[in-house]
Amino acid sequence: MTITVIGHPCKDVLHIPAPPGSDGTETVIEDYGGILYSIVTLASLMNGRDVLQPVFGVSAAEYDGVMELLKQYKQVDPSGVYRVKGPMNQVHLFYDGATPGGRIECSRNISQPIPFSRIKPFLDADGVLINMISGSDIGLETLDYIRMETRDRSVPLHFDFHSLTLGIDEEFKRFRRPLTDWRRWCFMLHTVQMSESEAAGLAAERYDEATLINQLMPLMVSTLLITRGERGVTVITQDIHKKLTRHDIPGVSFGPAKDPTGCGDVFGAAYFFQLLKSRDSVAAASFANNAAALKATVIGLEGLRAVGKQLTDPAAATTATASEQRGQ
Repeated sequence: MTITVIGHPCKDVLHIPAPPGSDGTETVIEDYGGILYSIVTLASLMNGRDVLQPVFGVSAAEYDGVMELLKQYKQVDPSGVYRVKGPMNQVHLFYDGATPGGRIECSRNISQPIPFSRIKPFLDADGVLINMISGSDIGLETLDYIRMETRDRSVPLHFDFHSLTLGIDEEFKRFRRPLTDWRRWCFMLHTVQMSESEAAGLAAERYDEATLINQLMPLMVSTLLITRGERGVTVITQDIHKKLTRHDIPGVSFGPAKDPTGCGDVFGAAYFFQLLKSRDSVAAASFANNAAALKATVIGLEGLRAVGKQLTDPAAATTATASEQRGQ
């Protein structure tokens, strides 16, 4: 199986609040992030016969470091990674310890969109995952070209809205804003992924969730995934007769949540991999739900790499984690 992954990398600076009862000093961790969460997840799930083709630009200053990381995964073909001018996008994430999932995100030095000329050589794949890490990863015209290039071969496209619904203010803070052309972005995609906050702010009409689903699914979308953090995920599937079916998968826990960074990226990558293997959207979403919950128990990309082997059977990590905690 060959999977192509498209999206921007970044340098994450995580500002993690001090736990209750401590001296109140926050923990600051700097690590690679962005599309690398998707890549590490997929590479951890793949076997020796699979190929992962990432396509993105990286600053000259960070190129060697990123390539060194990619070379640790034999499934990764790094030929789609190219150098770009300027610094790498830096994202500061300030988490609100009092509000589940609450955070302030600041982003600057975002790279230029990935041109279709860089993507086209890697579209001969079994599936294409597009993750709008920065919101400027590709333009709408490039997405149209990707759709035209892959539709005759029925190559599944998984599209994660992620930061596409975010603007940037004068202080580099990200803020939610609607998309007037959201229907064009959704058109003719196999699977569409968004968080419930992204879904709520997607349309200028401020549709409620049920109305948005009824507006979105006729756009030739087979499956819509609405992630809900620790509360799980909703899967909307559409059959050949245009009948919609809703599946609500509850959240799971592998232990105390330490860092939500990258959980959506892990979810999307794990889901798409399992979907391509099984062609079962609900089973794939359940697997991805577990994988994202496992990621929440570790900090940053380095934490994800440490639990990479457990991603192949994330459900087993529940028992292992509980046993470890009892042994402490």
